Amino acid sequence: MFDLALSEAGAQIILATSSDDKYPPENMIDGKDDTFWTTCGLYPQEFIIKFTSLVSINTIQIACYNVKKLKLEVSSDDNQAFKTLTEKELQPSDSAPQSEEIPGKNVKAMNLRVVIESGYDHFCAVYKICVHGNAERL
Repeated sequence: MFDLALSEAGAQIILATSSDDKYPPENMIDGKDDTFWTTCGLYPQEFIIKFTSLVSINTIQIACYNVKKLKLEVSSDDNQAFKTLTEKELQPSDSAPQSEEIPGKNVKAMNLRVVIESGYDHFCAVYKICVHGNAERL
């Protein structure tokens, strides 16, 4: 198993609902702990990660700040509608990033959509998203 969501592994952010030149969405998949993507202050916010091939997801780890409620959705190809994998409400954190590990249930996916439905403040940040799993054989 390895991090399928790393840009080094070929993963791409194909959609993000907000972007800032200093804090672009690609920061979430650069493998660094000190970079992040920031939202523009309205909810919901979302981003989509496209993997290089169909993958089997074992776990998803997200490091973020000020995220209250999020939803994870998957699609197995570019023409298929997204299906909800899970919805989570995260506990607030005063000064440290929130860290959440979510079981992937070995679901097959080509795309992962993360929807931040609400936050504890006007702005929130996602430092890193790691998707652990394996590429599927075709």
